[in-house]
Amino acid sequence: MLYAQREKLGWLSVALGKHFARLGLTPNQWTLLGLLLTIVAAGWIIAGWFAVAALFVALAAFFDLVDGSVARQQGMATTWGAYLDTVVDRYAEGILVVALLFVAAPALFLPFQVWAGVYLVGSFMTTYVKAAAKEKELVKQDIKGGLFERAERMILLVIGLVLAPVTLSALSVVVVILGVVSNISALQRITIVASHAKAAGRRQK
Repeated sequence: MLYAQREKLGWLSVALGKHFARLGLTPNQWTLLGLLLTIVAAGWIIAGWFAVAALFVALAAFFDLVDGSVARQQGMATTWGAYLDTVVDRYAEGILVVALLFVAAPALFLPFQVWAGVYLVGSFMTTYVKAAAKEKELVKQDIKGGLFERAERMILLVIGLVLAPVTLSALSVVVVILGVVSNISALQRITIVASHAKAAGRRQK
């Protein structure tokens, strides 16, 4: 998936870090700026200006890439910064999904708002499964992977918002897909954690 592709784009991270570090903002300020743009995007979603919302979501996602690039370029990468970035990511995605609850998009098997709720649960569980595994010391390193991570979810959401002015049914389809794949990703990570736990149990015996 896109995670593996991002790992190969180290040159892009270096270039972004060099250019955006000149603007004088700290990595954490870039993180919070991305959150602000997400809040603005949520407002546009509620107002029904989906194409504008898509632009702000894309900008927020871009700044989410910039903050880490600037941190590495300036030698300011810290555990606190990584923690803040993770927390802000959860708030940002949650804010966008809450905004979707105000959209009168067509039902697809279930009401649109139900699918938005399914998406919200899946997106948060994908992250929580990883955090809980570390908290319970079932794994030594962060669990990564799964069908869709946050970057993939944001790309798909932007596509749905871009298509929404043409037909709201497209946004319904996208949210259904997000609901399904986000929960599949969470289940995949649970399976990975379970395999680690079983392996650790065998070693203890």
